[in-house]
Amino acid sequence: MSHSPNKEHWLVRPRTIRWLWIVFSGVLALTVLMQIVIKVKGYFGVDGWFGFGAAFGFLVCVAMVLVAKVLGRFLKRDEHFYDD
Repeated sequence: MSHSPNKEHWLVRPRTIRWLWIVFSGVLALTVLMQIVIKVKGYFGVDGWFGFGAAFGFLVCVAMVLVAKVLGRFLKRDEHFYDD
């Protein structure tokens, strides 16, 4: 299978990226809206709130990115660290 050098991979095309955003946003909205039909029994009170899983997942993801950035400041090495 030959590839032309100027042809972009399908995942980096703007049309595909826009389509993926729409699909994944729809899936997220659908899973949150399913809490209307399927009642979630919370064990700690707040985890039974509507949309708690989505909000908690988003906040934990943001926290992990921020912690990784802080760790990167401490663990970062010079560009020529491993050179002799």
